[in-house]
Amino acid sequence: MNILIAYFSRAGENYHNGGVIFLEEGNTEVIARKIAVISGGELFQIKQTVPYSDDYQICVDESKADKAMNARPEIVDCIAGIDAYDIIFLGYPNYWGSLPMCVMTFLEKFDFTGKKIYPFCTHEGSGFGHSIEEIKEICKGAKVESGLSVIGSKVQDYNIAVRNWVENIVK
Repeated sequence: MNILIAYFSRAGENYHNGGVIFLEEGNTEVIARKIAVISGGELFQIKQTVPYSDDYQICVDESKADKAMNARPEIVDCIAGIDAYDIIFLGYPNYWGSLPMCVMTFLEKFDFTGKKIYPFCTHEGSGFGHSIEEIKEICKGAKVESGLSVIGSKVQDYNIAVRNWVENIVK
């Protein structure tokens, strides 16, 4: 079983328990790395050519504008393909109840027919929003399985939940 952990994550200023803190490593990346250790899968970070600002409020404005324009930000250093993978763990923060637009760019690059996609999402109370439906719409032919929703400010409290979730998938 070949496993890919594809994720978008943002370090810098992040919303955290009603305030803003600076993170050296984004919350989604923390979960992605845990999944990689447990599953033995290959990590791939989705990175925008023009990253969002490290400043939280500017990032909010930039991501809101991208959503409003239905933009597809260019991504850099993208993997060549997904044919070699059976399982794809797909990670992202909830932006506006949705996928970050660069994750849509990534999903639209490939044919996911026959793949199993396991979404994982970080948020501060909004869960998956409508991102699961969006993944199903973009990745027709894929089987979108049960995901894991993680409160970003409590990311370190999810070790057991992540382990149980991943081990049930890769057993």
